[in-house]
Amino acid sequence: MNSELLKLDNQLCFALYACSREINKLYKPYLDNLGITYTQYVTLLVLWEKDNLTVKELGVKLHLDSGTLTPLLKKLEGADIIKRIRDTEDERNVYIKLTDKGSKMKEKALEIPSKVFCGTGLYLEEAVSLKESLKHLLANLNK
Repeated sequence: MNSELLKLDNQLCFALYACSREINKLYKPYLDNLGITYTQYVTLLVLWEKDNLTVKELGVKLHLDSGTLTPLLKKLEGADIIKRIRDTEDERNVYIKLTDKGSKMKEKALEIPSKVFCGTGLYLEEAVSLKESLKHLLANLNK
């Protein structure tokens, strides 16, 4: 057996995990100003792009199951950022809609991507290439 395979520095999973944690640290001060977490932020990104999605549609976009999504949505609803609306024709469907407060947060969040990008130390071409590689990896993993 090749013991090199078990070295931490040779693990793709650890490199992704460590980078994810560091990226989240870059986001933290900006998200703290909005009073939201990173997971709440990415949820809002989806809703700012297309409001009034079902919980299921939101879960697919975010790669989250309903067990993870439900408490997250309850917190956003408690903060008056979203509303959960049960479908009157099919009660199994719950729609997620931004409140006025949630919609207005978009304006405050506009500066976040560029500020975080500056904190990465990457050139634009490197960031685009990395993002495309990660999207390709995610697609492979979801097959």
